[in-house]
Amino acid sequence: MKKFLLASALAFSTLSFAQIDFSSTRFGVTAGGNYSRVKNAHNPSGPRMTVQAGALALIPIGSENQFYLQPEITYYGAGESGKNKDVKGWDGYDAVYGNSYISVPIYFKGYFSEAESEFFGMIGPRFNFLIGQTVKNVPAGREHYDPDFTNPDYPNISGKANSFNFAIGAGIGYSYKRQLELSLKYDFGVSNTYPKLIEDFTKDPNTVKKKSEQVLSVSLSYIFN
Repeated sequence: MKKFLLASALAFSTLSFAQIDFSSTRFGVTAGGNYSRVKNAHNPSGPRMTVQAGALALIPIGSENQFYLQPEITYYGAGESGKNKDVKGWDGYDAVYGNSYISVPIYFKGYFSEAESEFFGMIGPRFNFLIGQTVKNVPAGREHYDPDFTNPDYPNISGKANSFNFAIGAGIGYSYKRQLELSLKYDFGVSNTYPKLIEDFTKDPNTVKKKSEQVLSVSLSYIFN
């Protein structure tokens, strides 16, 4: 059974690749807002609002005007803050743990029909390459959240973000005449954003868990003819 499924997947991938029409590729620009959080990383922990912007390509699969590959390259803001509503006014509430990436998602995109204006769905991997990390206003006693700080008593603890992150993304959207498109997407981080942020001294079991970066975004794209 496993051999059959593997053979089927390989056959489908080969067939899909053979039907990709690079000569009919269209290009576009995209920009939007990100609502980002990180699980099991900082305390207090809250959302961070930031942005994304970049370029995309729309590559047809098959002869129907319905299925596409959509690779993108964008500036992609993520991370989190300390703005947990339950601790408003406490030390660390104004903290910022900002991560900036060059991000390369590769989506399989399907319009619900061949109509000129139509809804669509998309799914695929996202590859994030860290280009900057901004940390401000960390709470007292947790100076190690700052990637430039090393606690001599716990030298192995570090708040430095991983240089590469991998996520799986999915989304839905609406296309107006296959040019102006509004998308809602969710990216679930598969890799560990802060692999060395393990606070053994707190005895909190959550600190050894994977720090998963998760981003909900709304974007507007314009695709040139």
